[in-house]
Amino acid sequence: MTALVLSLTGAALILAVLAWVPKAGSTLEIVISGVMLACLVAVGLLLLAGNGVEGWRERWWDVLLLLSGGLAVTGGGPLTTSVLSLVDRGNTRAQSTQKAGEVLRGGALIGSLERAAIFAALVAGWPEGIAVVLAIKGLARYPELRSPDQPASVTPQAVAERFIIGTFTSVLWAVTCAGFLLSH
Repeated sequence: MTALVLSLTGAALILAVLAWVPKAGSTLEIVISGVMLACLVAVGLLLLAGNGVEGWRERWWDVLLLLSGGLAVTGGGPLTTSVLSLVDRGNTRAQSTQKAGEVLRGGALIGSLERAAIFAALVAGWPEGIAVVLAIKGLARYPELRSPDQPASVTPQAVAERFIIGTFTSVLWAVTCAGFLLSH
């Protein structure tokens, strides 16, 4: 069981890295993100069905910590852009969350740091860290969300929508990865 959990988590991490290669929001990225998510769901089901992995904290903790931490950071980006591209279907260019990314620059890097901080806070046993991370992000992004100088080619609603959907997807992904690591 330990080997299967480690293999599926490793496969999900490899898929997460590969998902950064295709164009953001492409069908290939969405498929890779879906398979990555399926691997993580399979790990969760295995852990639930077997009441965790017996003795894994002693022998495999460091390996699983690295795999799930890497997956939390790298997997959240493609998953978030996949979710945003699904939201964009049927929207005009001005309503598009992809176009809103031009206003909220640095989103991929900020999202990676956000997921790393949330994952680390949860693994360290400090769930309050989630509130701290979200408060810092909200305060830092507030001027961009309320700026009257946004380009006419992007609606303010699209910018706010990108911020909210991107943040929620990113945070939920990091929490899920930490949850799988901490389950036993």
